[in-house]
Amino acid sequence: MAVTGPAELLATWEAGQVLQDSGRALLLHRAARPEAGTDALLSVPAGERAADLFALRHALFGARMQVKLACADPECGAAMEFELDAAELGSVRPRPPEDGLRVAEGGWSVTFRLPTIADLAEAASAAADAADARRLLAARCAVSAAQDGRPAGPGELERLPEAVLKRFAEAVEEADPGAEVTLSIACPECGATTPAELDIAAYLWTELDAWARDVLLDVHLLASAYGWSEPEILALSPLRRRYYLELCADV
Repeated sequence: MAVTGPAELLATWEAGQVLQDSGRALLLHRAARPEAGTDALLSVPAGERAADLFALRHALFGARMQVKLACADPECGAAMEFELDAAELGSVRPRPPEDGLRVAEGGWSVTFRLPTIADLAEAASAAADAADARRLLAARCAVSAAQDGRPAGPGELERLPEAVLKRFAEAVEEADPGAEVTLSIACPECGATTPAELDIAAYLWTELDAWARDVLLDVHLLASAYGWSEPEILALSPLRRRYYLELCADV
């Protein structure tokens, strides 16, 4: 993966200031795959995007990721901190069967493909609730379906029984294990287990936001001290930029 330069990263950060989470996730994915178009980025499975973002995080900020959360026990609430490995998480990519995700349940025989980012977004925006979103997602991802040997029509796909939907979710989880990073952390104070999901897009955006504000402060200080332009300052390596800032502080 080619590491995006500071000017490009600042442009990504600036563009994301007016966007919601989904738009920011797309911007980050574009930074990870600058050669890919929007349609291509939206057509990958969720685990593929997550792996790309973990790889981008590794390239930009290193492999060690510090995660903080509070114990879920209301009588404890202790602050917990632990580390994850971005390089390891970035290696977890989808592995769908070549013949698709096959589900046979209750007289139904359905072949699904893995949901893409676009599928997830469309199902979420069109659904009335979480259960409705699951049904719409399954209908979008169904490649072929039959009930008791009879081909199912589009309307029937949106009314698949809960047992089939459950098997579909299990097949997706097995084929795309990196789509959701679920953590179960034991509290060192009380021993209670706290479940948590790591959203790499949100995590990385928070880091990018902090980095961008630090860099812009550096630009302000160096421009004020030396009269350099932003492109000239961004062209400096982080080490040289830090050294000039130390010199400014000594004056």
